Amino acid sequence: NFVIIAKTTVTTTGVTAVGGDIGLSPAAASFFTGFGQTMDGSGQFSTSVSCSGKLFASDYTPPTPSSMTTAVLDMQTAYSDAAGRTNPTATNLGAGNINGMTLAPGLYKWGTGLAVSTTLTLSGGASDIWIFQVAQNLIVGNGAIVTLSGGALAKNVFWQVAGQTTFGTTSNFKGIVLCKTLIAFNTGASLTGRALAQTAVTLDAATIVAP
Repeated sequence: NFVIIAKTTVTTTGVTAVGGDIGLSPAAASFFTGFGQTMDGSGQFSTSVSCSGKLFASDYTPPTPSSMTTAVLDMQTAYSDAAGRTNPTATNLGAGNINGMTLAPGLYKWGTGLAVSTTLTLSGGASDIWIFQVAQNLIVGNGAIVTLSGGALAKNVFWQVAGQTTFGTTSNFKGIVLCKTLIAFNTGASLTGRALAQTAVTLDAATIVAP
């Protein structure tokens, strides 16, 4: 149920809406910033007006610490699995800028960063899979929109990013983002998917919806 996982900090400013659980480990709950969370009586989780789910941290009452350790390990395994896929459908497509393209299901690999400046369409069925391997940063432009067509589902779109991921203001993105470092949501950015970062997640009046 996690829509956000981070290792070091999860920070929000503005009116953020997270539609699912948030997990933080190995950092403690003090590294949730801006959520104004309220601890549950069990001590196992907290709640926030910015999150429809629950917030979990490594220093909450058991079994939360072990559950969070497992969640982080699963995140790392998913990252490694995506990064290790071979025989790409295309390599270095668009020289690192796939703006305006319509992409069929497949494995797409870049030895550089990747930019989505304004639009991207992923066209396929409900059982189709997209995996994007990005060796550097993923930059999503201000107002950029990723559209799913033909029945494609956000839960089947995976972005493996070795650098940082930045969502521009009011951008609308789709998929599971597996990021080696920071995932940053600028003002009004939205994601249908999950933000799984091996360092931090920062949100500014962002909206995250589970896929």
